[in-house]
Amino acid sequence: MLQGRYPDQVELQIPLHHMPKDFFIPDLYKSEIIKTVKNARQILDPRKKDRAPAVLDLGPVRFLIPRHFGFCYGVENAIDIAYRTVEEHPGKNIYLLSEMIHNPTVNKDLEARGVRFLFETDGTERIAIESLSPEDIVIVPAFGTTLEIQKKLERQGINPYQYDTTCPFVVKVWKRGKQLGTKGYSLVIHGKYQHEETRATFSHSAQEAPCVVVLNPEEARILADIILEKRPRSDFQKYFGMKCTDGFDPVGDMKRIGVINQTTMLATETREVMQILRDAVEEKYGIAAGKTGSGSVGTRTAASDKESASDTESGSTADPGSNAIPEGNPGVEMHFADTTDTLCYATNENQSATYGLMEERADIALVVGGYNSSNTMHLVELLEERFPTYHVRDASEIKSRSEIHHFNQWNKQVERTRNWMPKAAEPVTIAITSGASCPDALVDEVLLKVASYFEGCRPVDEALKPFREEESASAQSGTTMK
Repeated sequence: MLQGRYPDQVELQIPLHHMPKDFFIPDLYKSEIIKTVKNARQILDPRKKDRAPAVLDLGPVRFLIPRHFGFCYGVENAIDIAYRTVEEHPGKNIYLLSEMIHNPTVNKDLEARGVRFLFETDGTERIAIESLSPEDIVIVPAFGTTLEIQKKLERQGINPYQYDTTCPFVVKVWKRGKQLGTKGYSLVIHGKYQHEETRATFSHSAQEAPCVVVLNPEEARILADIILEKRPRSDFQKYFGMKCTDGFDPVGDMKRIGVINQTTMLATETREVMQILRDAVEEKYGIAAGKTGSGSVGTRTAASDKESASDTESGSTADPGSNAIPEGNPGVEMHFADTTDTLCYATNENQSATYGLMEERADIALVVGGYNSSNTMHLVELLEERFPTYHVRDASEIKSRSEIHHFNQWNKQVERTRNWMPKAAEPVTIAITSGASCPDALVDEVLLKVASYFEGCRPVDEALKPFREEESASAQSGTTMK
């Protein structure tokens, strides 16, 4: 075990309003293996306190299956809306603004059902919105969309909110940005500037506040030095000129700061960005009188998470930056808003479960997911610190026991690696996980293909027996999840 190596994980509570419900998920995305393991883990650990992975032991090969991965609430919500829309409107022209989620299997299936995309993921137009009619249906993807595109749709007589699959946790970030803007805060958006979600968040936030996008802690440190006037203002234009609202003043507009994020970014990295900018504010404006401790970001409780989630649903407009400091006591809290409660619970849980994988011994790691999936690439980034890691789109990328095709996010290329399978004495242990937009069925297929390269594997049904017994025992005893 790697005690103390990995950062503490902030426990994020899913809002009561967003507890799992019966989504319509097509059968082709459902799995037998992963579903069985997940169901058993949910029975044993309903509150997800245990981050240790489950072990699927096939004899000569063992798979470490993390506590949390795969489709999140927002993705299931988007799939439910999109597929119901297609089913309920035969013969209609149905469009998606762009990829609904970053998974090629899902998007290709929607295209096969007649859905067409209006834009590429980078915003390049494929079909002109001006060519649409009021009778056409346009589905907004899980990432949301910009106000500019919403207005274009409205001019064509199309309601952009009628078939809106925007993730509720993305909307939560937008609402917090609006709250901050109306209170006089400027917004720092931690995200990838060209990502659909960040473009949408920037568009919504820019209506209320000056905004700038930072990619990572390194850029946050540059921005902090500009705020402290340790760097010339010209550096702002150099590093952020294409990623900010018009006329942004890196000194004058940064007197009050709130950080919001692209929900698929590393949660630990977002907190680091927050801390870097908070430290700069403390240095510039000083600590609030009478306040104890360092004031570091990320100290929260389950109760505060639940309260914050309720505020999002109810539309609360409480000042997000003033509740930690008495009125008339100017200090750091008047200049830096605590926004840690906007971090997406699913992103955090997937990443926390990945840290759980990293504490185990494994020979290699496989990550299944789209090659343009931000959250998937962050899981790969984490696992690369610990294991030889291969990011595969699906089982077709695994050519043989001696050859695998996988995505290298650092050079943006699909690479071919030979002799990827460890030659260590059996059993070989493989950590396997997937991004939030990846169907569990694809993980099943990867797992089974890898297992086919080992002679003498136990039948999968036999390996799943302990998990099924746990489900059966729970059903017979009438156990209810609390």
